[in-house]
Order: sequence, then C-alpha cells, then structure tokens
Amino acid sequence: MNDVAISVKGLRKSFKDVEVLKGVDFEVKQGEIFALLGANGAGKTTIIKILSTLLRADGGIAGVCGFDVSRQSAKVRESISLTGQFAAVDGVLTGRENLRLIARLRGIAAPKLTADRLLERFGLTEAADRRADTYSGGMTRRLDIAMSLVGTPPVIFLDEPTTGLDPKARLEVWETVKTLADSGQAILLTTQYLEEAEQLADRIAILHGGKIIAIGTLDELKRLFPPAREEYIIKQPTLEDIFLAITGEKEAEQCVR
Repeated sequence: MNDVAISVKGLRKSFKDVEVLKGVDFEVKQGEIFALLGANGAGKTTIIKILSTLLRADGGIAGVCGFDVSRQSAKVRESISLTGQFAAVDGVLTGRENLRLIARLRGIAAPKLTADRLLERFGLTEAADRRADTYSGGMTRRLDIAMSLVGTPPVIFLDEPTTGLDPKARLEVWETVKTLADSGQAILLTTQYLEEAEQLADRIAILHGGKIIAIGTLDELKRLFPPAREEYIIKQPTLEDIFLAITGEKEAEQCVR
C-alpha cells in the first residue's frame, strides 16, 4: 500500500520576472509531521497554495492522496484542511458555534457531537460558549486548528501557525500540533522558526533559493555539520526563558553545560 500522502516533483512557480520555486522535490508520508523551513519569502506559502489548489504551478507535478492538484482539484480539496497564517475564526460566534458551523458545511451527520469532542480534545470546553473574539491568541489558534479537523481530513496544512503569537500561546499551539501526531494524518507544517521545526517535525526540509537544499530528520541534518566541540559554559537565560518564568508558565533554567 502506498503510504505517500503528498508528492512534489520539479515544482516551479514565478511571479512576473521573479522565479520563486525552481524545481522543488519532496514527499510526506501518512502519519508524518513534515516541516518546511525557510525565511520569509522563501516560497513556503506558495507551495501550500499550490498543494491546496489555490494557486496553479508553472511546472512540475504535485499530488495529494494520489490526486493530481491541477487535474483533480475537487478530490484534493476533499482530502485536505488548511490552517493559514491568520485564523479563520468568526469572532461573533462562540467556539462551539464555529465548530458546528464547519461541521454542517462539511455535511457531518452529528455536528453537535463533533463540536463537543473537538472542544474537549483541544481543552476549550470551559470557553465553548464564549464569543471567539474574547479568546486569547493561543485559544483562537487552537480553535482554528480544531475547525480544520472537522471531518478528519487525511492531510493537514499548517502554514506558519504560530506567526504573531506570544511565547505562551506558541507553546499551546505546539502542544496542540503534537496531539495530532498520533492521529495518522499527514501534516505539512511551514515555519521560519528553527525551534518550532526542531520541536515538532519528524522530518525537516530547508527551502532556500527556490529549492530544497537539505532534507531529513533532525539527527540526519545534524550529521551534515562537523561534530560539535564540547565546552562547559554558564548559560544565561534567554528573554523567552525570563518571560515564561515570570509569568509562571515555565521554570527558568539556571545553568547547563
């Protein structure tokens, strides 16, 4: 049985005279969290838009769940869910109402039960009947991801899901994404944050200059560099460590090797 959920070969895309993608190749397996890592403007969102049928490629082949994104776009859209950089949550509705609405739009037979299960799964039960515009950034993003899971799509696209979030909210989203890892769904995560890829991904691809220049697990990528020299130092806390310690979210690390 083919376990490849996403297949990309020779993908190309230009905007006017600027060639953004210059022949991108990668595969994502079922049940895998695959991180596409790159700086702003590297082409990460362009790839997501092509794979989700929102943008047509200039060349190459792209498939999702065995369906060609250009010739079988309707089948592709039935197989995916997309969480973009900005939450697609209706602030006027409650969290529960947002989920029920999406369930009805997707033709789910039991929208109320589906909403209740997702609210519990993502720790939103207590806030379920509050308007979504009263949610914190982390709660809003968790609700956004929960909405993307209505109907259990086999492929999930998370396009820079922690952009603009504070450290606490970012950790909340990380925990949410980790809970998806056991679901068997394929997750393509784009990010510009090195730590985010390190924390979440089974495999990482580095997109630079319009091409994938390195791909593999974190350990495989580490082996591309010379062995680290061991030194003993006193590590000063980062500003993020200080922020999380002061707000009570995380104990600050005092010293390490």
